[in-house]
Amino acid sequence: MRQNESLHYLDNAATTLVAPQVADAIYKTMTEHWGNPSSLYGPGQASRRLLDRARAAVAATLGAGAGEVFFTGCGSESNNIAILGAVEPRSAWGKKIVVSGFEHPSVALPMQRLAEKGFEVAFIAPGPDGSLDGEAFLAAVDRHTILAAFMQVNNETGAQVDAAALAQRIKAKNPRTAVHVDGVQAWMRVPVSLAGIDSYTVSGHKIHAPKGVGALYLRRGHNIQPPYLGGGQEKGVGGGQELGVRPGTENLPYAVGLATAASLMHENAARRTPHVAALNARLRAGLERLPEVTLNSPADAVNEVLNLSTNCVRSETMLHFLETKGVYVSSGSACSRGAASHTLGAMGLPPRAIDTALRVSFCGDNTEADVDALLAGLEEGLATLARLQ
Repeated sequence: MRQNESLHYLDNAATTLVAPQVADAIYKTMTEHWGNPSSLYGPGQASRRLLDRARAAVAATLGAGAGEVFFTGCGSESNNIAILGAVEPRSAWGKKIVVSGFEHPSVALPMQRLAEKGFEVAFIAPGPDGSLDGEAFLAAVDRHTILAAFMQVNNETGAQVDAAALAQRIKAKNPRTAVHVDGVQAWMRVPVSLAGIDSYTVSGHKIHAPKGVGALYLRRGHNIQPPYLGGGQEKGVGGGQELGVRPGTENLPYAVGLATAASLMHENAARRTPHVAALNARLRAGLERLPEVTLNSPADAVNEVLNLSTNCVRSETMLHFLETKGVYVSSGSACSRGAASHTLGAMGLPPRAIDTALRVSFCGDNTEADVDALLAGLEEGLATLARLQ
């Protein structure tokens, strides 16, 4: 999939290159299956059958039923639908929401909006190593808790949560509490179990599908009030699966692209998983030669993400220096657009560590040469760039 051997792209948690097979599948769908899936005539029904196959393929990767998976425009939209949709039907008996304190903006900002509307939102901060304290999270859940939400894999540090285990403990304490999990950085990278989970979000552009497509798992029987109205999928016309969850004509080409990417990731897992683990280990070993550098990711973080601080060169300065070497990393979540990391701040890291943090994120197409180019760039940058006073 690599398009340029001099490009060392290590920001896959922000977005991934679209796989050629995915692009081909999208193009073929656009040109051969142009019918509206909600139309009752032949071309429309052919599109409907292809959409159903794509839905079933995505559902299979989650261990879900096809009728529990709804295509959306992205993970952020899925999070909004799940969170805002779950709160309204439960507000008659409770106003409390429990959420981990290092969430993606598509979770954190809806929580702020709900707090402004009078809901009691309890944010559970991560520990100094970036891991969520499951006991503290569980302790905050009570009989008035209508929603509990947390990430399975943090997008900045790669810290993991045993989502199914925590979800089942929440349900044991309050069966009426809706449990939502942001699985965008976890899907196709770590095992997914939906036990105890009512809603789960995934995104296409993290797994070599294009930007602009995601999916939302909603457990059969899970009651939500979707925040959207209208869009043309009228009741009884084509039986669209997104009916009642997300209005509008289905984006069939991108749904097929998402299913194709997920299938490719599943097929390549046996090769990809140990390969990425070896790259992560190589990077960690190389960073030990740079005494100024400290790691912000916990030891058991996913191998795809490693967050570090140089503690002496500002993130933006180092990021652009690395770019001159053909090495591309980020200073945090792409959604933060250069703002100080919310996650690292929630972990209680000192300002210098936050101001000098970099996030490295791998995919299965990265190589040892990418790691070595990054290490060489960091070493040169630390020796030549202006340092914080």
